[in-house]
Amino acid sequence: MNYPNWKNNLESSSFSGGQPPVDTRPLVLAVDDNQDNLELLTQILDLFGCQCVGAVDGYAALSLAVDRAPDLIVLDICLPDIDGIELVKRIQQNPDIRHIPIVAITALAKAEDRDRILNAGCVAYLSKPFNIKDLETIISHHLNSQPFLVEF
Repeated sequence: MNYPNWKNNLESSSFSGGQPPVDTRPLVLAVDDNQDNLELLTQILDLFGCQCVGAVDGYAALSLAVDRAPDLIVLDICLPDIDGIELVKRIQQNPDIRHIPIVAITALAKAEDRDRILNAGCVAYLSKPFNIKDLETIISHHLNSQPFLVEF
C-alpha cells in the first residue's frame, strides 16, 4: 500500500523530532499497601491534574522518591515493611529529597497518632476514609496551585 501523506503528517505532528511532549503536571508519589486504595488515590490525583506514581511499600516508595523526586508524597502510615513514620525519617535524612512535602493519609485516627505523625515531619494529616475536598485543599496548598475545580 502507498501512504503518500504519511511522511508529511509525521513531520507536522507535535511529536516531530522524535521527542514526546513534556508532561508539566506536578508529580505525586502515592504510597499505600492496599492496591484498591492506591488505585483510588491515583485516580483522584489524576482528576486533580497531577501525574502519579505509586508504591505499595516503604522501600519502593523511598526508591521512587530518590529516582523521581516528586513534588509531593501522599503516604499511608501502616506499611508492610517499614512504617510511614520511619519512611518520613529516611526521606528527611536525604538532602536531595528532604524538601518534598509529605501528606499522611492513614487509618490511625487517634489524636496522639495525628500528633505523632505531624511531629515526625508530615505537613498534613487525613484519616481514612478521607474527604476528597479536604485532600484537594491540602494538595493544592502544598503544590502552590489554585484549587483544581473538580466537582465530586
